[in-house]
Amino acid sequence: MVILPRTDSSALQAPGVQRGSLAAETLWSAIGSFAGIGIVAFLALQYRLPLLVASFGATAVLVYAAVDSPLAQPRNVIGGHLISAVAGVLNYQLLGTTWWSIALGVSMAIAAMVLTRTLHPPGGATAIVAVWSGQGYTYIFAPVGVGAVILLLVALLVNHFAPGRHDPAGRQSN
Repeated sequence: MVILPRTDSSALQAPGVQRGSLAAETLWSAIGSFAGIGIVAFLALQYRLPLLVASFGATAVLVYAAVDSPLAQPRNVIGGHLISAVAGVLNYQLLGTTWWSIALGVSMAIAAMVLTRTLHPPGGATAIVAVWSGQGYTYIFAPVGVGAVILLLVALLVNHFAPGRHDPAGRQSN
């Protein structure tokens, strides 16, 4: 049995939202992801800046392809990553790297994101990286804060120019 891909873009949008074709949505998502991750990776490699965090790959999926998701909104992206980085760093600084400090770091990150209404699933990975790799307090600012802001700014720019996509305030572009 051959399963053919969907011919519409409904998998990429919220119910009731009209946007472009699947091909156009795919192209805008790829352009955004390439630009956002590309800028972060370029700065990290070219200037030897600590800007790459594995969880940014998952953030890219949300902010460039699942743009209507509440989990992809600026408050969630920035708040979720920063809160998770704080939870992870504090756990490492106070408890070191153990199986339970990693689990506690992620659990604290989730609880804090839920309480602050900044749930962003990649934040869980941000907390794991902090504890697992023994990060200090600078991890919160760079790579996490700076990288998340870059990804978000590129997403806002791309989504502004992509026909039918919405900005975080709900205003439709073009």
